[in-house]
Amino acid sequence: MTTAEALEHLTGRVSRVTGDETVPLAAALGRILGEDLTAPQDVPPHDNSAVDGYAVHFDDLDPEAETRLPVRGRAAAGHPLAGPAERGTALRIFTGAPMPEGPDTVMMQEDCRLEGDEVAIAPGIRRGANRRAQGEDIRAGSRVLARGQRLRAQDLGQAAAVGRTSLAVSQPLRVALFSTGDELRETGAPLGPGCIYDSNRVTVSALLQGLGCEVADLGILKDEAETIRGALEAAAEGHDLIVTSGGVSVGEEDHVKQAVDALGRIHFWRLAIKPGRPIALGQVGRVPLVGLPGNPVAVVVTFVNLVRPMILKLMGGSELVPHHFLVRAAFDHKKKKDRREWVRARLEADGEGGWQAIKFPREGAGILSSLVESDGLVELPEEMTYLEAGSLVDFLPFSEVCA
Repeated sequence: MTTAEALEHLTGRVSRVTGDETVPLAAALGRILGEDLTAPQDVPPHDNSAVDGYAVHFDDLDPEAETRLPVRGRAAAGHPLAGPAERGTALRIFTGAPMPEGPDTVMMQEDCRLEGDEVAIAPGIRRGANRRAQGEDIRAGSRVLARGQRLRAQDLGQAAAVGRTSLAVSQPLRVALFSTGDELRETGAPLGPGCIYDSNRVTVSALLQGLGCEVADLGILKDEAETIRGALEAAAEGHDLIVTSGGVSVGEEDHVKQAVDALGRIHFWRLAIKPGRPIALGQVGRVPLVGLPGNPVAVVVTFVNLVRPMILKLMGGSELVPHHFLVRAAFDHKKKKDRREWVRARLEADGEGGWQAIKFPREGAGILSSLVESDGLVELPEEMTYLEAGSLVDFLPFSEVCA
């Protein structure tokens, strides 16, 4: 199955399963907004000065020569001038202060010369300079944040700017997570012959938490059919999604696929991708299940490209596919036709104002350090068979998908 077909299955077979909850702004970072947010008022709510300086009537200024005006009054942010400002005078004003009635232009203090109680203003300023208009940022009644978007720091600032102290957001997705494999040991435990530490569960748990999920870590399951079947059946109770790592290949000891077949259904389990061919989408009862590969690089690649969009949709997200950016490949690469590949790479300045992708020198799907030492993934489409250095390629930065 191609990546496009897999994404269609992953996102097309699920719908939102979480409800909404109202949280303070400080707790809403990274959450998915559950409401359209409209502005109850203009932002800013009044015309104001963009700089420290002097507010004047433009028509009082000599367009050809220096103008001298007496300074009458003072306005600061939170302390507006009471009443209108007289013609033929200048008002000392500070950044953010409401513009008084009358003056329509602000002269920066750096461009003025104060002499006693008069200010000397050079010619050449335009009408309305350094004046910010009411509603310049947001108009009352306009939508400022859209339901389904994942909230960033600037989005929370925007909500605060229109007076909100809390927001309705999606409740966390409840995810059951476990690894399978007799060779796996918990970090810190003694390692016997042929054993390794379970890094996948730590990685996937962090990726899930970065998306705002509530993760139930169910540990490591032995490669025993009945053990895995029982664990899956129990995990389906009280969770919205089950995520496993390992056990979805074609070996005699890979029991996850068989267990899911017995309890529900496998929708697909092999993709035309590298790394990460063995990945399963299924369901245990009515609870969706994703069976990730066992190799750590394949785990991350399949999660960020395939599982992440599905999780966002389960929580009501609207923007499911992360942004890719065009960079130049600084390497040649041969690949099989009809298979999508993701190549680990770091970015370097190309000396011409752009960026070039430097391929990590080793390709093994078990080399976790390749992800640590890379900035992201170069994506090569199915139809490509040979990439020539200097070609433009799609690059997915880890900063887009890994919290």
